[in-house]
Amino acid sequence: MAINNKKNLESAKLNQKDVGSSAIQIANLSEKIDYLTEHFKRNKNDKHSTRGLLKAVNQRKRLLSYLKKNNAESYKNILEKLNLRK
Repeated sequence: MAINNKKNLESAKLNQKDVGSSAIQIANLSEKIDYLTEHFKRNKNDKHSTRGLLKAVNQRKRLLSYLKKNNAESYKNILEKLNLRK
């Protein structure tokens, strides 16, 4: 997860010091969501962590809608880089 996370974060950065832009936050949440879905494949009865997964999915959804509304070009770039939608 750490290697993949670093690669996605580097590709989502707008500049060298970028740490909190919407694109970075979306990349972080996508890695968290991927990790939790793998976790649930191994641990089917973990009901408490589903709240964290739903919270991350909804936060990413809100950030993507914000990015789509305010910066359509960045929205398209982040979808391509992270392979979120087809």
